[in-house]
Formats: sequence, structure tokens, C-alpha cells
Amino acid sequence: MAQTPINALILVCTLSPSPKASSSDLLARQVAAEFTGHQVHSEILRIADFDVRPGVLKDMGGGDQWPGIRQKLLAADILVLATPIWLGHPSSLAQRVLERLDAELSQTDEQGRPILFGKVGVVAVVGNEDGAHHVIADLGQGLADVGFTLPAQGSTYWVGQAMHTTDYQDLDQTPQVTANATQIATRNAAHLARLLKARPFPAP
Repeated sequence: MAQTPINALILVCTLSPSPKASSSDLLARQVAAEFTGHQVHSEILRIADFDVRPGVLKDMGGGDQWPGIRQKLLAADILVLATPIWLGHPSSLAQRVLERLDAELSQTDEQGRPILFGKVGVVAVVGNEDGAHHVIADLGQGLADVGFTLPAQGSTYWVGQAMHTTDYQDLDQTPQVTANATQIATRNAAHLARLLKARPFPAP
């Protein structure tokens, strides 16, 4: 089972478009690097680089680029949402991704199961204030609601001192506790994704 091909889509929800440096993007790339050790191929996309329209439909029209991202998501076994903390909450782009995923609640596979059943969700958070657990809870609950399965300790995060200005990308090295959390989250996500691929949820 360890050799079963697994793919991850990592959506970086920084408010900064490429090529601007981003702490969320840095953590996302560290997650992707850890996935490589578990034979998981990752693709990283910054939501700010795309015209993702607000709404709760699969395609909002008018040049909406979510449908292309959606196809990659449906082809992936693991979805990682990477977000900064703003005012104690996930970024507006992370919330927009959840809102667009709401459209999948009415979609089913050929056996009548919700279309996102069998996919694994992971959350990665950075910020220079407290609130990582709140953000992880918000995003994790949203992912579970639309059908993703969350692995044990399936999140990684870093937060700096409250009311200070140091960013994750400014650190000389990755704190060991964050590196450990990334290792655990990726290892458990890859394991769970392979289990679900081999033994899908029962059809209704």
C-alpha cells in the first residue's frame, strides 16, 4: 500500500500574489517537501494568482477560474489549505475556498457517495499573533462538512509573539516544533489517503 500513487493539491491562501514572498507559501513548500518523502506528488497554487469569484456554485461564470482549480482538486487525494492569520481568522481567500467547496455538497460519485468522500484534508497556518488553533478548527470543520476526512494531528502551524512583526519567512531556521508538526501531519495524511483509496467509504 505504501507505493500507491498519491497526489496532493496545496492551495496557498495568502493575500499576496506571486512572486511576492509569503510565509504561507513557505510553509506550504515545506509541507510539499515532507510529502515527497512519503511518495506523494504535490502541486502548489496561490489562490491570489487566479480570478476565483465569490459564490457557492461550481462555476460562477464571467471568467471565473475556480473550475480549473476544482478539476485539480477532484483529481487529488489530499487537499492542503495554507493560510495566514488575519485579525484572528483565516484569510478571506481561505474562506472563499470553503465557500466554493460548498457546491460539492450536492455532487455524488457513481455509487451515490458525496464526491469529496475519500479525500483527506490538511491545514497549515502561519501568523504573528495567537489564534492558530481557532483557524485550524474553522478550516478543519469546513473541510469535514463538505466530505474531507481529517487525519490525526493533521495540521501544522507557526505563530510569533503577539503584537510583534516577525514573519515565519524571516526566521533563520524552522522551529523544531513546527517541523515536527509538519512531519506528523504529512505522514498521517499520506497514510490515511492510502487507506481510503484501498477501502473507500461504503455507498449508501
